[in-house]
Amino acid sequence: QVQLVDSGGGLVQAGGSLRLSCAASGRRFNSYAVGWFRQPPGTEREFVAAFTRSGGKIFYTDSVKGRFTISVDNAKSTAYLQMNTLKPEDTAVYYCAAGDPRAYLTDSDYYFSNRYGYWGQGTQVTVSS
Repeated sequence: QVQLVDSGGGLVQAGGSLRLSCAASGRRFNSYAVGWFRQPPGTEREFVAAFTRSGGKIFYTDSVKGRFTISVDNAKSTAYLQMNTLKPEDTAVYYCAAGDPRAYLTDSDYYFSNRYGYWGQGTQVTVSS
């Protein structure tokens, strides 16, 4: 069993930065894939980034490449999403997620929320123009 607690959201002006944290409990977290998803107002949850345990692969959705960085500190059982050069369209509730590596058969599987079995409660990010 893994429990995740998201934090670090807030209100920031366009061009600013935030770092989201995802604190995990449960001894299996350090072997689990970690993903960040977001849900903008009135839309469905969408993939942002994934940190796999497979050969160091990391994936990002196109709209955040070069601006966001996902990382995991195994010693602290904490995942991060560093977000730079924020834009108003980044406004959303951000969720971290973790999944058993056996759930991912191909690289594309990391993009789908149903591959992740554990979720944080979400943290609101609002970017003003």
